[in-house]
Amino acid sequence: MNLPNRLTLVRIVLSFLLVFLLLLPGLPFKGAALCVFVAAALTDWWDGRIARRRGLISDFGALMDPIADKVLVLSAFGAFVLLHVAPGWMVLLIAARELLITGLRLIALAKGKVLPAEAAGKWKATAQMVVISITLLFLVAREAYPPATCPVGNWLSLAGAGLRALMLGVVVLTVTSGISFLWHNRKQIVTF
Repeated sequence: MNLPNRLTLVRIVLSFLLVFLLLLPGLPFKGAALCVFVAAALTDWWDGRIARRRGLISDFGALMDPIADKVLVLSAFGAFVLLHVAPGWMVLLIAARELLITGLRLIALAKGKVLPAEAAGKWKATAQMVVISITLLFLVAREAYPPATCPVGNWLSLAGAGLRALMLGVVVLTVTSGISFLWHNRKQIVTF
């Protein structure tokens, strides 16, 4: 197994570690979760870069890389629901889009067709990673500066409203990119 494929598998393992750490109370665990997410995001960047530069693109990587990405994103958002920092309905919409589009791309790949990612999908993925990072920073700050001890007052309600607005933006971008993908690939999809 080549290095990019190992990095892809490491990202899946880190996704489960991320959820485990997020669900433990305390600042050290939330800080560790943030570090794990950054490491997982870097594996996503590095595996593709190494595979292209060294000519190590493989069928395994083509199949598992998008799955590993979805496992990371959906693990983080799922944990956010359990921690009451993300509404469940928003995460369900994100999960439905991700599973539908990834499923269609995998079916196409199995039939020898490639349904390439669109620019909107790449913007969506970037926005999801940014919102996950901001949410993790919020969780770290919430542990470090609880509202009762913070001289600024109850900053949680303002920050929570900001997070919900960011999440709503990600949901809109996620759904519209999914609709765009389905529309642009409708002729290939109907032949499945």
